[in-house]
Amino acid sequence: MSTSFVQPALKAASAAVMGVGLVVAIAAYPATSAVTNILADLIYWPFDGRQAVDTHTARLLAAIGGGVMFGWGVLLWQLATQVFAKDPMLAASLIRTSVLAWFVVDCVCSVLAGAYLNIVLNIGFLAMFLLPLAQLKRNGHVAA
Repeated sequence: MSTSFVQPALKAASAAVMGVGLVVAIAAYPATSAVTNILADLIYWPFDGRQAVDTHTARLLAAIGGGVMFGWGVLLWQLATQVFAKDPMLAASLIRTSVLAWFVVDCVCSVLAGAYLNIVLNIGFLAMFLLPLAQLKRNGHVAA
């Protein structure tokens, strides 16, 4: 991946975060929770239809968590576009710190919740951000 693809890759990763945030948030409404229910069922393998966002508390937490994730995705998008264009080193540092903080907390809490497969999904999201940033570092654009 050349450095000319770093910014579009970061924008795509940010859009993915926003998309997942929206999917989780709309689970607050029972009629639109099917995708989130399937995702939860896959994460708590085996796929058996036993996991669902089907209580008032779970719906509230989906609304909050999905909304926060969508907002984080918007912030990542702005870092990848507005800040990156002016100061790639600053944007890379802010994105890297944010993504690593999310990754550690999400993975530790996924283990505590017994949702081990979520760590695999988290690694995918982590790679979507860190691989483009590593390309910048390899080309001498970002301090170590």
